[in-house]
Amino acid sequence: MVKNQIIVTSVVSQGLGVRATAKKYGVSPAWVSTLVKRYRAEGPSAFEPRSKRPKSNPLATPPDVEDRIIELRKELLEIGADAGADTIHTHLEREGVTAP
Repeated sequence: MVKNQIIVTSVVSQGLGVRATAKKYGVSPAWVSTLVKRYRAEGPSAFEPRSKRPKSNPLATPPDVEDRIIELRKELLEIGADAGADTIHTHLEREGVTAP
């Protein structure tokens, strides 16, 4: 983002203070500090867009349960049984697996 580069340049190259830069560009001082810190740590790559996706999801289905669901679905389809969500849920509970 060009605006972020200008903000960092104001602080790093031109020597303008964090608060003055924030006021000049209509952003918070915390954001200016974040940008400058990123730039000093990462260089120009600090200006690349960042993902807003969370790094983890504590509510996600564990990989081993996902694998078992896939296995179970294949097994049920092979024998011609219903392989819908309710059926898989029932089978998982019978196996003692906490179903999503």
